[in-house]
Parts: sequence; C-alpha cells; structure tokens
Amino acid sequence: MENHTQTTRQEDVTSNPAPLGLMGFGMTTVLLNIHNAGIFELGSMILAMGIFYGGLAQVIAGIMEWKKGNTFGTTAFTSYGFFWLTLVGLITLPKMGLSAAPEKLAMVAYLIMWGIFTAALFIGTLKLNRALQFVFASLTLLFFLLALADYTESVAIKHIAGYVGIACGFSAIYAALAQVLNEVYGKTIAPIGPMKK
Repeated sequence: MENHTQTTRQEDVTSNPAPLGLMGFGMTTVLLNIHNAGIFELGSMILAMGIFYGGLAQVIAGIMEWKKGNTFGTTAFTSYGFFWLTLVGLITLPKMGLSAAPEKLAMVAYLIMWGIFTAALFIGTLKLNRALQFVFASLTLLFFLLALADYTESVAIKHIAGYVGIACGFSAIYAALAQVLNEVYGKTIAPIGPMKK
C-alpha cells in the first residue's frame, strides 16, 4: 500500500512589524538624545516613551518578527525594547528607593555591552539594506560615545553623542516610514538601499 504524504504551505499574510519597531526605537532615541545634547532636561516624557513606545512597542514588534521567522528582527527589536525598559529602571529604581544608583563604571560596562551587541548586529545588516546599516552603525558609535562620556564625565562628549543619537533616531524613523510608504504605494517612494544577495 502506497503512502502519499501531502504538505501544505500556508501563505504569510501578516503585516510587516519592522516599521513599528523602528518607529518605537527611532522616536524614543531622538527624544532621549535631544536631552543628551543638552537641549532639555530628562523627565517623564522620555521615561514614558522609554516604557511604552521604545520599550513595549519594540517587544511586541520583536514577537511579531518571531512569528514571521525573522531571527534578526526578533533579536533586535526584543533586545532594544528591553534595553529601554532597563534604562528606565536604572533611572527610576534609585529614585523610588528600591536600589542604589549604578556606579560610574557599572554604567560604562552597561553601555559597552550594548555597543558590542549592536556592532555584532551591524555585521548582520551588511546582508540587509543601506538604511539599516546606517541605523546600526550610528547606534554602535552612540553607545561607545555614551560610555566614553560617562567614563570621562565629559559634557562635550555627551553632547556630541546626543547629536549622533538624534541622527541615528531619525535614520530609524526614515527606515520605518519608507517601508510603510513603499508598501502603501506599491513602489519605491523612499529608497532604503538594495538588499544583499
């Protein structure tokens, strides 16, 4: 008796979660780095963005990328979503009396670890597109500049990092909105660069 095995491939009709993750990352990054550039103080606006848009929205986007089988997107969005939540925790836990504020070297180590992680993901973007390459390259530079600013306690370096962060955040916003507009119009309205084979 012959055994016929039939496989069925289900078409993926879910939407692209990357613009949500990139917007959550980009807008929150711009706002925090306007503060780092010395333009306004750190307050509840940045903390709320860090919890809800930079944090939870990116985690949701990461879970959606997992559903689509995108390991890079899952790792990036989920990790940076929790980065924002940990950053808010580092700021608020000491103020709530739940923990001591981190030592200078602890924050330097924190930022360096995120810089190393981001540099590794940047290598992954070399197989993706130009827009993401810029986002991850500038983000890597941002983490190392922030670590250097904390280590040296240099206001000037922190301000430079702030402007790098603003550029990084806006590049992520561009990458997000380009994908949305290109999909809506069914053609390239805003180029993001070729995908590598």
